Amino acid sequence: MTPELERALQVCANEPIHLSGAIQPHGYLVSCRLPDWSIHHVSANIEALTAVAPEDMLRHSLREFITDDVIQTIAEAVDFSEPGAPAQRAAVANIGPLATLCEVGVHVADGLVHIEIEPQARGAGERSPTVVAQAMIARVAQGGADATFHQRVAEQVRLLTGYDRVMVYRFLHDDSGEVVAESRDSAMPPYLGLRYPASDIPPQARRLYLHNRIRVIPDARYAPVPILPDRNVRGEPLDLGQLSLRSVSPVHLEYLANMGVAASMSISIVAGGRLWGLIACHHRGVRHLTPGVRAAADLFGLFVSMRVAAREQQEAARTEEEARGVRDTLAVRLAHASDPRLALASELDLLLRALRADGVALLQSGRWHSAGRTPPAERIPDLLGWLARVSGPGAPACTDRADDWSPSPEAADGIAGVLALALDPARDEWLLYFRCEQIEDVRWAGRPDEPFVLDDDGTRIGPRKSFGAWHETVRGSSEPWSDADLRAAARMGLVLREYCRRAGGPATEVGDLRGRRSRLDVRQHRDRLVQLSELLDGLVHVSPAETALLAERIARLEDDLQSLITSASVAAE
Repeated sequence: MTPELERALQVCANEPIHLSGAIQPHGYLVSCRLPDWSIHHVSANIEALTAVAPEDMLRHSLREFITDDVIQTIAEAVDFSEPGAPAQRAAVANIGPLATLCEVGVHVADGLVHIEIEPQARGAGERSPTVVAQAMIARVAQGGADATFHQRVAEQVRLLTGYDRVMVYRFLHDDSGEVVAESRDSAMPPYLGLRYPASDIPPQARRLYLHNRIRVIPDARYAPVPILPDRNVRGEPLDLGQLSLRSVSPVHLEYLANMGVAASMSISIVAGGRLWGLIACHHRGVRHLTPGVRAAADLFGLFVSMRVAAREQQEAARTEEEARGVRDTLAVRLAHASDPRLALASELDLLLRALRADGVALLQSGRWHSAGRTPPAERIPDLLGWLARVSGPGAPACTDRADDWSPSPEAADGIAGVLALALDPARDEWLLYFRCEQIEDVRWAGRPDEPFVLDDDGTRIGPRKSFGAWHETVRGSSEPWSDADLRAAARMGLVLREYCRRAGGPATEVGDLRGRRSRLDVRQHRDRLVQLSELLDGLVHVSPAETALLAERIARLEDDLQSLITSASVAAE
């Protein structure tokens, strides 16, 4: 990658797309401050709705332009909303001198009530979005593999919206994305299985998808409508991050045009507070969706998010349950071991069951004990060098890339992923889990190392124009370690470190403890023999037969003591 392209990509990643200062032209924006409903911002096209010029609405009360019953409905929605929360539907109302039927949405941000108004066509009315979403959910809720579920999701959204193509797009651990399901018109080129580089959806765009669960662009060739004024009272650009109508980045519009897409919609799939993926919709012509259809799609997207999150929680629970079973079994075995620390080397097969891994190794006292697929012992210095760079106190260290710890993928002997638990870092004693590399034939949507093209002056990037499949064989990476893997490993580390601590540290210290315990036992037995000799002094009234029997038992005891003394002398040598 050239320095010029690196600089341009950084500019793209830092683009403040939430500060666009404009909206899409299929709606209007009015931003007010309570309690007097004074208007602080309006979209430049507002006159088409209210027949009043934008400058004549600013600093006036909204009550001069909208009836009290509509304002009351908006106020009730505001009462139920929280600052920073997504916009919610507030009303369907007739607005302006022409009594235009409009859908009204509202949210609160930066001390302002932002009111988004979208005209809608008059008709016989729509089915309830809740009823529509429930019917969609019923069609996809049956059991089945994830791939089947994702395919049903794509089909249901396409049936609802009528887009030419609907895809389920999943983000991977490196923020690249892959199309895992697709429903399309037969004339549309297939994208199923294609992978897209992380730069196609930069970080600030992914963050906005968390704030706006559904984003619609009815006409990707639109001319943005400015917001007047585009600065707040502090002179800062107006934050439009939560607006459904927000004008999108020009680079994104070029991207859609290069794909031959004239209208789009995206529905966020959120699991565990992170953006898991998108339901992405494309259409070759302009396509407007009614507010009811969008609301149904939003509700359906919430269900899909909950289903994905539940699957991930089930997988995490299964991982934790298996790891807990191993910890419980290991705790019992170590509790009965004379030296729990040294007993670990014989429990590697059990430890391998704690995580989904291909191999496990114990580095202890300079010795390499292993089970399953592990790197050769020659890689120990490389592993220790990597651990010295990345490990922190208490937390597992992990990577899914061989080139992080090995001089080359070939030297790693087919191993890529490593997860390491510190048992005694000061003595370089570690428990390490390994995963084999996954050799993938990745089908990229265009070359991933050339995602953008520079403009003539080299300061701005435009999106790439080719999306044809480009094949690449990827080596040297394993399946990434999940959050559930890291949690299970961290708990295992706590158990192992506790047993090592109880063992008293190095083997020499353990031997000293055993010696002191043995000497104490010998003294106790000697004291008992002295007491028995005193009892013998009192045995004066015994028969000759009883005396002979007692003499025989004392002789056997003397022989046993002599044997113990001899054995102890040999062991000491």
